[in-house]
Amino acid sequence: MHLIVFSKLLKEYSVPKLIALAHSHGYDGYDLCVRPGYAVSPEDAGETLPAAVAQMAVEGVAVLLVTGPTSLTDPRQPEAESLLAALATSGVPRLKVGYFRFDRSRSYQEQVDSARRTLENWEILGRIYGVQICYHTHSGSYLGLNAASLLHLLRDRDPAYIGAYLDPGHLAVNGEPFDQALAMTRDYLSVLSLKDVQVERVEAGAHGKGRVRWLPAGQGIVDWTSVFADLNAADFEGPASIHCEYEVPAEGWAETFGREIASFRRWNAGSKADPEQSSQ
Repeated sequence: MHLIVFSKLLKEYSVPKLIALAHSHGYDGYDLCVRPGYAVSPEDAGETLPAAVAQMAVEGVAVLLVTGPTSLTDPRQPEAESLLAALATSGVPRLKVGYFRFDRSRSYQEQVDSARRTLENWEILGRIYGVQICYHTHSGSYLGLNAASLLHLLRDRDPAYIGAYLDPGHLAVNGEPFDQALAMTRDYLSVLSLKDVQVERVEAGAHGKGRVRWLPAGQGIVDWTSVFADLNAADFEGPASIHCEYEVPAEGWAETFGREIASFRRWNAGSKADPEQSSQ
């Protein structure tokens, strides 16, 4: 499995700084955030993405996934095809697109049918440029928020060009067991997100509601030992994107980041050797 880091929280980092960070912590590369204000932005990705990927490759740092803006949901958007062309030129195999929001005022099936037509068009573009389009299981008011509902969107699509991006943290928020999610999406599974979570109960009158908090790995409700054992048993080879979206003071972020990478490297190694040696 290839352990990579999502660069969302590394917005101020230049390409050389991203390379140095990867070397210092021993991970394989990046899930590169291509959004306005980052080292590579959608507006100039045709030039800057191939240059960034080539610069990283020389230093042994891979870019195995690009995450576009959350607003990137429709292949007819002006930036969609140009971004896919930049990925193709760069040799980046995957693009994570945005989310289809659930509208409670509309028929669920109508929304699913609309999203499926959109994914069919993404598949056409993905086939042209040789890039797989990945959809992430994000808890909340979204279609495809877990594996069961994601299959409503992915059914009959070609998994070479439309892939599932499972997130054990978000699945835990939704109450979907990871082993079942993995079994359901195995034919489509392309990439995994790694981040831990806690759901805190907040009382509101007679009914409570949950507040989601993202935490350093091992401090939340995800059983990472089991997750990595399940992935190893399924022969999943990655990539797995470490998100580092926890809430810690700014002055402690770098130290927490280092522990986060080390924890996932340990769980990954433990799943291939003796699972008893890895700790939750």
